[in-house]
Amino acid sequence: MRKISLTILLALTVVFVAACGNNSNTDTSTNSSAGTNDGTSAAKNSLEAVKASGKLRIGTEGTYAPFTYHDASGKLTGFDVEIAEEVAKRLGVEPEFFETQWDGIFAGMDAKRFDVIFNEVSINEDRKVKYDFSEPYIVSKAVLIVSEDNNDIKTFADLKGKKAGQSLTSNLSDIARENGAEIVATDGFNQAMDLLTSGRIDATVNDGLSYLDLKKQKPDVKIKVVDEIPDGSQSAAVFLKGNDELVKAVSDAIVEMKSDGTYLKISEKYFGADVSK
Repeated sequence: MRKISLTILLALTVVFVAACGNNSNTDTSTNSSAGTNDGTSAAKNSLEAVKASGKLRIGTEGTYAPFTYHDASGKLTGFDVEIAEEVAKRLGVEPEFFETQWDGIFAGMDAKRFDVIFNEVSINEDRKVKYDFSEPYIVSKAVLIVSEDNNDIKTFADLKGKKAGQSLTSNLSDIARENGAEIVATDGFNQAMDLLTSGRIDATVNDGLSYLDLKKQKPDVKIKVVDEIPDGSQSAAVFLKGNDELVKAVSDAIVEMKSDGTYLKISEKYFGADVSK
C-alpha cells in the first residue's frame, strides 16, 4: 500500500512541476507582449529616430561655394548649410554635417551614413525613382549674360552668329547652340566671366545663381543679365525612400522659414535676392 501511494505521489509531483513550467512560459510570453504593446520595443519612425538621437545627420560637399564651403576661418558655411542648420533647429535637434565628395554623396546616403542631403541637388525624374525630396528650397534659372555695354544682345534669339562661352559638359551650352551661337569652350563659370569681361566672347548662357553670387561678391563687375529661361531647376533636401515622417517635418520647416522671413534673410545674405522662385 505504501509503494502504491509513493508511486501516485511521485506522478502527481511530476504533473505539478510540468504545470508550473508551462505557467512560467506563459507568463514570459505575456510579459514580452506587454513590452511590445507599451512601445518599448516598437520600431521608431524616421522623425522619432532623429529626435531620439538628438541629431540630424546631413550629407554635404563643403567645397561648393556659395552653397556649402569653408570660410576664411575654416568654418563650414554656405546657403545650403544655413538652411540645413535652421531646419535642424526647428526639429529640435543638432545638425551634424558629413562632408562628402559629390561623386560619393549618394552612395553615402544609400549606406545610411546620413539622414538627409543638403547640397543643391536638383529634382529630376531619375532621382525620384530612388529618393524622396523635400519642399524645394532654391530655384536656379538659365540666364543670358553679356557685358554691361552690350546693347546688341537682348534675347536668346540674338545669339545667332555670336560667340558664347560655354562648358561643353553643361546643358546650358545646348541653349546657346540651339539659338545659333558659335560655342567657345570654357572650363566653367569663372572662365566664362573672364572671357566675357575681356571682350573675347559676346555672351554666355549660365547659371543665374552663380551670376547673383558674383554680383554679390563683386558688385562693380561690368556684366548684366538680359534674358532668362522662365522654367528653372528646383533643388531640395534628399532622403532615402521610406522616411515619410522626416520628409514631411523638413518640408514643413522649410515652408515655415519662407513664411516668417527667415528664408529671405538667408537668401539675401548670399545672393542679394529671393532665390526661392
